[in-house]
Amino acid sequence: MILINIVMPIRPEKMDDWLALADSYAKDVNSEEGCLFFKFSRSLTDENEFVCIEGFRDADAGATHVAQPYVKNFFDRAPDLVSAQPQILYIDTPHDGFGPMGEIQPR
Repeated sequence: MILINIVMPIRPEKMDDWLALADSYAKDVNSEEGCLFFKFSRSLTDENEFVCIEGFRDADAGATHVAQPYVKNFFDRAPDLVSAQPQILYIDTPHDGFGPMGEIQPR
């Protein structure tokens, strides 16, 4: 599995544009066969910062992902919305997605 986390600082005055773009982009990416998960979450400490967490089945699924037209659209539009260069963490791991957390279970 390819695991990617991206921290994206967004310009406050562009927040409405960002939310619309992030929503449509997440829906498109989640429809890909090789996508295991794709989510944007807003930071609890900075309302203008979002964290993207994405998982793809393997490097081939990642390559298919970046070839999609909506990825190009996202990359074309995002520079006008971010306040600084996003920071990325990319990990190729043998895991195949999320698993249960042993320390916490519902009571």
